[in-house]
Amino acid sequence: MSDTPDQEAVSRVWSGMYDLVLRQEDRRKEVAETLGMSFFRVKALRRLLAGPMTMRELTAELATDKPYTTLMVDDLERRGYATRSIAPGDRRSRIVTLTAAGTAVAEEAERILARPPRSLLALDPADLAALDRIIAGLRAPERSAP
Repeated sequence: MSDTPDQEAVSRVWSGMYDLVLRQEDRRKEVAETLGMSFFRVKALRRLLAGPMTMRELTAELATDKPYTTLMVDDLERRGYATRSIAPGDRRSRIVTLTAAGTAVAEEAERILARPPRSLLALDPADLAALDRIIAGLRAPERSAP
């Protein structure tokens, strides 16, 4: 028996995982519609749940450019979800902080995104246990690809 994976099977499994997570129950679309803003803005709020960030840090976290981050934070401020302040020790730098309303919106997004798909909830307990073992193996650092 060969130790190399069947590439067709790998492609099928990946396609199925992708479809399950990103297409069947498009949580990103649900979050954007529920919260009334682009998913990218929601992503910024979720990143800020960990704590305040400088504009430069937020730009890096979101892998975007400075002008777009500025426009996005402007919008989040208008909505009352974030504030900007001068960074202590560096007057040129601005710190973005969530407001209470911004925290509530980010937490609502987290709840929506964390909700398992219906098809996963409907799995037979033995199948769920097998899938749990498989996913744990895929997440293990020693399983990383060469």
